[in-house]
Amino acid sequence: MEKLSVIIITLNESANIRACLESVAWADEIIVVDAESTDATAAICREFTDKVFVRSWPGYAAQKDFALQQCSYPWVLNVDADERVCPELREEIQHILRNGSAKDGYLIPRRSYFLSKWIRHCGWYPGYQLRLFRKEKTQVRQVRVHEGFLAEGKIGKLSGGIDHYSHPSLSQSLAKLDNYSSLEALDRFADRKQIRWYDFFFHPLGNFLLKYVRQKGFLDGMHGFLLSWISALLKMVLYMKMWRLQNDAASSLKANPEVAH
Repeated sequence: MEKLSVIIITLNESANIRACLESVAWADEIIVVDAESTDATAAICREFTDKVFVRSWPGYAAQKDFALQQCSYPWVLNVDADERVCPELREEIQHILRNGSAKDGYLIPRRSYFLSKWIRHCGWYPGYQLRLFRKEKTQVRQVRVHEGFLAEGKIGKLSGGIDHYSHPSLSQSLAKLDNYSSLEALDRFADRKQIRWYDFFFHPLGNFLLKYVRQKGFLDGMHGFLLSWISALLKMVLYMKMWRLQNDAASSLKANPEVAH
């Protein structure tokens, strides 16, 4: 029977981490990399594992890459602190570990809660992500946000899922919007053509129509409507930040033309 390592990165997750760890307590090893939390996160984690690494925050990709390197076992399951592994997924993974697999990674469905409601549409469900994989075949995608994992070889799908408690309040949703849009803007602005006025209109509108109409967000009622508008707002803020970064870069070149040579 093959063995499994679970990796979790944390920062001030005392409200979530216990339930997360309880859902993966069956694993052979749990690796937690904590970004110097100021709450009880690290102490709670030590109740479940002695492999708690505390290090300053280098970014999502670098933190997950560090966690991956600490794993002792060939199979790795990545879980976020605000997620829970469902019993059906646990059984599927244990079956793979007992019986072996010709696959090198598995996409896992994730259902996300927005303001205490499970969102079934808006492109959120099933929301397959590569979360179970062979360590030797996998690397972290090196971007600032939405980093994820890249695995070589054959990829399968599992039916058991992960529950994601990501948006308990509007204030937290907007805080995530601000943080993620800043990171994505840094990843994208240099490769994006010059931002124009119509980008601020058409991209948010297109994103709203994608979520609400094409991906049937209207079937989630008011929650789907609000989520679609927040997604549109995220797109608006992203283009605003990209525009600002482009303008700052252009101004810097004008002030220091020798930098361009």
